[in-house]
Parts: sequence; structure tokens; C-alpha cells
Amino acid sequence: MKISVLLPYKENYSPTYSGAVSIFIHGVTKFSKYKKNIRIYGNTNLQDKLSGNYINIPLKKKYFKSSTKIYLSNFLQIEERRNSNIIEIHNRPKYLQSLKHLKNRKFVIYFHNDPLSLSGSESVDERISLLNICDKIIFNSNWTKNQFNKDLDKFYQNSTKSIVIHQSTNLKKINLNKKKKIITFVGKLNSSKGYDLFGKAVIKILNKYKEWEAHVFGDEPREKLIFKHPRFFNFGFKEHAVILKHLEKSSISIACSRWEEPFGRSSLEASSRGCAVIISDKGGLKETVTDPIIIKKLNYLSIYKSIKKLIDNKKILKSMQSKCLKNFYLTDKFISKKIDNYREQFFKNHLVSKNKNKKIIHVTNFNLRHNARLFYNTGRRINNGLVRSFNSVVTLSDRDTVSYEKSIKDITGSNSLNNKLLEMTANFKPDLILFGHADMISSDTILKIKKFYPNIKFSQWFLDKMDNKEWLHNKKRFMDKFKLMDCNFCTTDPKAVKLDDKVCFYIPNPVDKALDNLKIFNNKNFIYDIFFAMSHGVHRGVLKKGKVDFREYFIKNLVNVNQNIKFDIYGIDNRQPIWSDEFKNKLQMSKMALNLSQGKPLKFYSSDRIAQLIGNGILTFVENETKLNKIFSNNEVVFYSDLNDLSKKIKKYSENDSLRIKVSKAGYNKYHKHMNSNIVAEYMIDKIFKHKTNKKYIWEL
Repeated sequence: MKISVLLPYKENYSPTYSGAVSIFIHGVTKFSKYKKNIRIYGNTNLQDKLSGNYINIPLKKKYFKSSTKIYLSNFLQIEERRNSNIIEIHNRPKYLQSLKHLKNRKFVIYFHNDPLSLSGSESVDERISLLNICDKIIFNSNWTKNQFNKDLDKFYQNSTKSIVIHQSTNLKKINLNKKKKIITFVGKLNSSKGYDLFGKAVIKILNKYKEWEAHVFGDEPREKLIFKHPRFFNFGFKEHAVILKHLEKSSISIACSRWEEPFGRSSLEASSRGCAVIISDKGGLKETVTDPIIIKKLNYLSIYKSIKKLIDNKKILKSMQSKCLKNFYLTDKFISKKIDNYREQFFKNHLVSKNKNKKIIHVTNFNLRHNARLFYNTGRRINNGLVRSFNSVVTLSDRDTVSYEKSIKDITGSNSLNNKLLEMTANFKPDLILFGHADMISSDTILKIKKFYPNIKFSQWFLDKMDNKEWLHNKKRFMDKFKLMDCNFCTTDPKAVKLDDKVCFYIPNPVDKALDNLKIFNNKNFIYDIFFAMSHGVHRGVLKKGKVDFREYFIKNLVNVNQNIKFDIYGIDNRQPIWSDEFKNKLQMSKMALNLSQGKPLKFYSSDRIAQLIGNGILTFVENETKLNKIFSNNEVVFYSDLNDLSKKIKKYSENDSLRIKVSKAGYNKYHKHMNSNIVAEYMIDKIFKHKTNKKYIWEL
């Protein structure tokens, strides 16, 4: 993995006059597993460099061309030769406009300052553009991230591309007993940093406490704030190593900025050296120290009182020093590991949640608008299985949403549906978005989520009949999202409909203990021998005039051939279909049931009716050509070859109750044990997230 780190123009990557960005990069690079392949690019006239993997970009100034443009042009020439995998840009979002055309790179931008103050990220459009261009946006504090998110839609605010990685420093063992009575201030010596307040407060302290000294490190050519006292020492600008050494012996350190400081390196380093740290309640300063004194109302008296409190109470002073050391965690090693983690994740298919139990948005038709008529559906069965497997599942009923959300501005309701999914994604940040027949979710919506939430997995399930001829329209529905999915599932053997079985997997129609809870094999008194129910469409709910289903001819012939058999048939000859509990009540009045799906049989395909039949413990007849006899044995389901064979077997089992009960009970037990909604849901999760498992599912032949 080749990584190019591009510093801001004029950033000195030198121990002589190093800035916070250079110190940070140098510190974390030392611990990176990729340090041999990291090159740091910048421009400085100083001879000494912080490390050997720095490459200076020389500039020859040209008239009418800015130094920054020359700097970027020279970097581009280097980069085109080097062909890095990752380009990490620090604190200059504007640079991305000159680099974004480079192909096969991952782009990362680090914000060390307020994004709203930097060219290239000031406007909402510029920040959305950065989210589009970048593969990761790193903020040095939550405060900085919140600034970036100002006025952005929540979908963009919560993008998983945006993460906080704090700055860091090295950690050293400190002997607190060797601390001296020194109060330090490190930084620009100006009023924005609160230096004027510090000076006034510390002079008052020095007048009261004769054994204490004040040590100041920094400069400010634009603002002259001068404080004089015999024990007030201004050392000016010093190398970073010198300051760290001095903090080891200091007892108290002050960072009292007036401005909203994005992070605050001086307080971070003071904490790492066991100082008791006093900070103002500004910007990201609170994120630099675990156990500081925080000044809410900033003035010189509040600073004075905070210092005085520590001097007067040695126990509190020692406790704060000890806690700062003990609880310090922002080490170069720790932060370097976080940086390497996101680098590594770029070249994995997805960042897979470490949690075994996933956060899932399940988008399918939960049929809310049908007032429970279609409560017993496959979407609910799969959903129950996902929940019982301890996943957190948020549901979005797509057909209900478009029905309820239709308006003059959104005639189909599809805009509302797609916007709802975007908002749910932003709020919930799922590991997986699972679709079931969600035709009105657009490809653009999926691509947008993939762009801004690249770690989310996508999958779909499909249960309708599909083939390459009669039911081609269903196959087209399934294929519409096929290539956008990490995994696809259907209730037909994928090979039977010429689908890639590396990304498409067969699932049986699941049975569910909460929905399929009849044990008809225990019943004694029956009114009918054979039950059969069909419809002209579940959402229609009633028969459609003029529509004929080939199954009607088969059923009518079957009835004619078996005059002594009592049939209970729905969905034929103006006898309307039945649903929900009425279906279950009618079902248990019959000894046996026929499972007959539309069209020519396909391997393993059956409508979801099969789960309601076998799953409720009724003896079920199934066509041989479905090949379901590879999953069920003849002792669990009765398979038939044609109408005559079916007629013989109906007569046989109608006259032999003990055999009927034995077979129907075995089929019920097989289905509930091996193909229940929990197991089917676990199988789907295993495939989607590529879990390594020794489980053998009964339908994996």
C-alpha cells in the first residue's frame, strides 16, 4: 500500500520550526504498519527534517502563477509517477479540486482547523462536494466535525465517511515527585489565545506565592503583549522537544483561549506530561484532556482562582496530575492504529461490523394498509427471524409509504419513500439494508447511500415466480437491483433461472412458529378431504373478471376424477380467495392440502403457500417437478407426477388416517426444525457478511 501525505504549502516539516500538523504526522507515522510506504510531501527552506520519508517539493516561482498552483502541479507530476493508493491531504480542502481527476486513488482530507474558515469547505455545496470526492474525512475533534456539519442535511451529517481522529503525542513515564512549582503557557502570545488574561492572572499569582514561577513559550509578531515580573520568564519559540522536556517538570499548564480552538495541542501535551491542566470552555479543548479544570466564564479572575485552588490544595493538585497521566490515551501509537485501520478498510470489500448482531433496515411490504388481511406474509416471517436472532431491525413498508405519501408534488409517492430511506439510513446507520420486492426504491438512492455510507451492505430477497419466458417481468424486477447488491436470495434454485449462484442463493419459504402454529395432524373431525386456495393477486384480494389461471383446469379435472373426495376450494368459480385467520380456520377443516403454483414447475420454486400448509401440519401434495423431494422425503411430503398419480395418492391417504398423520407430522417437524424463519434469517446474514461457519443448511445440496 503506497500512501502519499500532502502537507499544506509553507508547513515546516522540521524540528526547527514545526507546526502542529507536522508534529502530528511525524508522531503517528513512526508507529504505522505502512511507514515504509509512506511519503510525506511539503515545501520548506529549513534543512533539518523530522524524518527521512519526507520529500521536499522545490518551487520555482513564475509570474502570474500562484505558488500554491505550482506546488500542486509539481506534486501531481510526482504522484502520476508514483501512483499511490491513498492520498492524504492535511488542512487544505481546496487542493482536492486539482487532484480529484487522479484515478484509482483513495482521497482523505484531514481538518485541523474550523472547516468554515478554510477555502474549499466554507459553503454547504463545497462540503457536500468534499463528501463526494473523499473516501474519508478526518476531523481532529468533534467540535471541528460539528462545524463541518453546519447547515448540512442529516443524511450528509451522519455519513460514515466522516470520522473523528484526535491529534496525539508520545507518552512518557513522569515522576510527579520531581515536579517543580512552575506554571506554563505554550502557544501564540495573543489575545485570541487568552495570553493577556493569563499574564494578568499569573502576575497576581506570582505576587502572592513567592516560590512559584511562570514560564511562557511562543511568539506573536503581530501583537505585543508584554508582562514583567522577576519570576515571569518568556523563552520565546522553542523546538517541540524542548517544550515537552519543560512540561515534564511543570506542575500547572494553562490553555485559556478566547477563540473556538479546534483542538489544542498545548493542553494535550501538558496532560501527557502529568501537568494539572486548566482550560477554557472553547472549541475542542475539552477533548484534549480527560481531567482538566474547565473555566466556564473566562476572565483573568477565573484563571487566577483556578490556579490558586491548585496551589492552596496540594492534594487536589497531585490528584489532577495523577489522573491526567493515568487516563491519558491519545498516544501516537493508539491514534496511528486508528489511522491504519481506515487505510486497511479501503481495500476490503466492506467494513464488517464487529458485532455479531447487526443493525438492519428491512424494506418490504408489511401490508399495513390492508388491515391485517395479509399479516401472514414472508416479509414478516423473515423479519421475525432477524429479530429473534438478536438483530436490531427497523422496518420500512414501501407500498404503504407510497400509498400514504402521494401528493400533487409527488404523484406516485416514490420521492417520499426514497427520502424516507435516506433519512432512516442517516439516523440509524445500519450494517445492512435488506430489500424484499422493494421496486420503488431507486438505483440512484442505493448508489447515493453507497457513496456516503460505504460500509453498509445491501441485499434483496425475492419470492415470486420468475423465468426467462412467461415470468420474465418478475425476473426483470429482481435483476433491476441485482448488481447493486452484495447478496441476492430467491425461492427458486438460481441455476434454474440462469442466475449467478456466487452472489445469488436459494432460500426456502420460511415457516414461523408465531404465524404457522396449527398442528392439524392432531385434529380428529374434518369436514373436507382436500383444501386448495389461490388468488388473482394478494393485493387485489378478490377475483378479477375475465382472468383465467391454468390451475383452474387442473383443479376442475381433479374434482371430476375424484367424485368421492370432498374438496374445499377457494379462488375458483366466483368463490373468493380467503386470507389471514379465515384462511387458517378453513385450512384446519381439511385432512389434506394441495400445493400448486402458477406456471411450469421450476427447481425448488413454490409460492409461499407451502409454508402455510406444511408449517401448519396438514398433509401436503407437491409436484415432483419442483425437485423439492431433494429437501423433503416421501415420508414428510407426498410428491406426485401427474393428475392420475395425485388422484391415487389422495384416495390412499384419505383412507389411511394413521399414515396421513405420520407423514404430515414428520413434514411439520422437518419444516419447523430446519427451515424456520430464525434459520433462514441466520443463513442470509451468514451469506451477506461472509461469516465463516460450519453450519450445514438442509437446502444446501
